[in-house]
Amino acid sequence: MVPAPFRPFISLASALVCALIANAAQAQAPAAPPSWQQGRSGEQEKSSLHPFAINPTGKSAKELPVDKLKVPAGFKVEVWADGVPAARSMALGDKGTVFVGNRQAPNVYAIVDRGGKRQVKTLLTGLDAPNGVVFSKGTLYIAERNRITRYDGVENSLDNPPAAKVVIDNLDPNKAAGHFWKFLAMGPDGKLYFNIGAPGNIVMPTYREASIMRVDPGKGVLENVAYGVRNSVGFDFHPQTKQLWFTNHGRDWLGDESPNDTLHVVTRKGQHFGYPFCHQGDTLDPEFGKNRSCSEFSPPTLKLGAHIAPIGMRFYTGKMFPAEYQNNIFIAFRGSWNRTIKQGYNVTRVSFDADGKPKMEPFLTGFLMDEKADPPMWGRPNDVMVMRDGSMLVSDDQNGIIYRVSYGK
Repeated sequence: MVPAPFRPFISLASALVCALIANAAQAQAPAAPPSWQQGRSGEQEKSSLHPFAINPTGKSAKELPVDKLKVPAGFKVEVWADGVPAARSMALGDKGTVFVGNRQAPNVYAIVDRGGKRQVKTLLTGLDAPNGVVFSKGTLYIAERNRITRYDGVENSLDNPPAAKVVIDNLDPNKAAGHFWKFLAMGPDGKLYFNIGAPGNIVMPTYREASIMRVDPGKGVLENVAYGVRNSVGFDFHPQTKQLWFTNHGRDWLGDESPNDTLHVVTRKGQHFGYPFCHQGDTLDPEFGKNRSCSEFSPPTLKLGAHIAPIGMRFYTGKMFPAEYQNNIFIAFRGSWNRTIKQGYNVTRVSFDADGKPKMEPFLTGFLMDEKADPPMWGRPNDVMVMRDGSMLVSDDQNGIIYRVSYGK
C-alpha cells in the first residue's frame, strides 16, 4: 500500500502520464479532411476535382461576355444590377426593394430602382452567412448560420435599418463544417421554412441536420417538416396545391453519373427522403445503405442530373411570360465540380403535362464556356425571383450580378 503522504504525488504523476499519452495520440492522428473531401475512395484521393471559388468582390458586367447568354425566342436577358458581391438569395419588398443575401460575405444588400437606374445599398453588415432572405408584411427575415432574425419596417429606413429581433437561435450548436448556409421561405401557413444541411458530404446527421424545418415567427416554436434532405438551398410552394417543393444536392464521390441531384415534393409532414442511406431514390449508399432498402424512403419527383447543384427555385406566377409558363418551376443550376465533364450553369424550366408528369429543358444558358476547363464557366446562377411585372431576376454569385429576363412579342 502507498503511504498516505505520497498518494497526491502518485495521482499527479498518473495524470501527467495520461496527458502525455493523449497528446502523443493526438499528434499522430491525421487531420480531418475538408468537408468536400469526405467520402472519397483511396483511388480518388489524387483526384484533381475541387470546388470553385467565387470572386469575393464581384466583377463589372462590362468585363464579362454577357452577350453569350441565351433565352428562348421572344425572351430577352439583360443585366439588371451589378456590384452586389456574392449575390445569392433574393426577396422582394412591398415598395419594390430587392433584398439580397449571400453565403460568403457578412452583408445583406438592398437594391432600389430610381427611375430605371438601380442603386445598391449595403443594408446590414457583420452577419454570419446571411444566405436566406424573406420579406413579408413589412418585415425582412434573415437566416444566418445559427439563427433567424427579423427587421420590422426596414423598407422605410434603408439608410438606418432597425435593430434585429431574434426569431430563433442556436440552430448550429456544433458549428458543423458542412452545409450550414440556409434558404428561407414564408409558407402559406405563415411559418418560416428553412433547411439545415448535412454537416459533411456523407455522414450520419443529428435529428436536426439534413432536414427542412419550420418555425412560427411569433412563437418561436420549431418543427421538423422533412428528413433525409442532404442539402436543399431552394424551395417554394405550389400556387394551387400549396405543397412544398424543394431541390436537393446528391452526395459527391460516387462517380461522374451518380447520384443525381433531385426535385422533390412534400406530401405529408415527417417524410424521409433517404440521406444518408439512399440517394436519388434508387441507389443505396456503399457505407450507410448496408442492410437498408430505398423503398423505405420517399423517391424524388424528378432526377435533375448528376452534380449540377440546383440552388434557388420558384414557381412562375407572373403574367408576362406566355400562358404555358404559368406554374412552371424555374431552377438555378449553379453547376458541377465533382464531375470530369462539367454540366449545369444555367436556369432550367420544369413544366408538367396533363397527367402532372414533370419534364425539364434549359431556359437561360451561356454561362458554361468549356465543360473540360478548370474553371469551366464565367458565371454561376443561384436564385430566381418573379417580379411584380412578371419578369424574372436571376442572381449570379460568381460575379455579383443580377440579370433580368423579360418577354415581349
